Amino acid sequence: MKQASQIPQTHQRTVSSTDGTPISYQTIGAGPGLIVLGGALRTSQDYLPLASALARSFTVHVVDRRGRGASGPQGPHYTLDKEVEDLLAVQAKTGARLAFGHSYGGLVILETARSFQVFERIAVYEPGVPVGPLSTDWMAPYRERLAAGDPYGAFVHFIQGSGGAPAFVSKLPYWYLRMALRVGFRGPSWQRMRPLLEANLAEHEQMAGQQGRLAAFAAVTAPVLLLCGGRTPHATRAEFDAVRDTLPQVTLESVPGLDHFGPEGKTAPVVAERTLQFLL
Repeated sequence: MKQASQIPQTHQRTVSSTDGTPISYQTIGAGPGLIVLGGALRTSQDYLPLASALARSFTVHVVDRRGRGASGPQGPHYTLDKEVEDLLAVQAKTGARLAFGHSYGGLVILETARSFQVFERIAVYEPGVPVGPLSTDWMAPYRERLAAGDPYGAFVHFIQGSGGAPAFVSKLPYWYLRMALRVGFRGPSWQRMRPLLEANLAEHEQMAGQQGRLAAFAAVTAPVLLLCGGRTPHATRAEFDAVRDTLPQVTLESVPGLDHFGPEGKTAPVVAERTLQFLL
């Protein structure tokens, strides 16, 4: 409750994307416009602590990407290009010339900036730009568990198969981890994540489809701050080295003590401070 009371009141707005899908975003603060775009299994609510810290210097627009919050559904013809259209619609409506993206949101921002020079400066935290092959073996059983009405079972396939879990979690028996999640994973975070499980699959399918396209991001001309967590596995951090070597104007910084979820919760102000130093 204490953290929520420190977050300024937001104003919710909506814009129509190219295909007519409503895209909702929350606005707080005053100053130059800054768009915040979040990752998979996340809504704008997860980034309000970050937005609150950034709102000291910027008018921050925290987007609910399609498939979450008050925004419309992904739709049957969902692609990364749809996300680009959504971001361009928000940018045109707000006039924001700065952007921050986390994980899949970072991929969307860089993909947008690759073809459209609408942002003057960009900050991304562990963007979902595939450098090496992505594991897709988890996707079929994940889809099957969702169809069977078993969200916990689907989530276990994701965290064990997508490559982001700690090694010890990946080695736990499927049945044990599913039982542990059912018992202990029931709070507000899960309540926000559960409706996003189908969108999560579609977004990771799009990420997998970007393999082999790293060189295309050399077309991003805006200066980029590329942040990664100091607790992120070394193999993953090496991938961000490859992204750094691809982008023409980029600064790569590792943030000590943070993992992939650095822009969220109590660690959000640390990420905000690094971002403010770059954007101001």
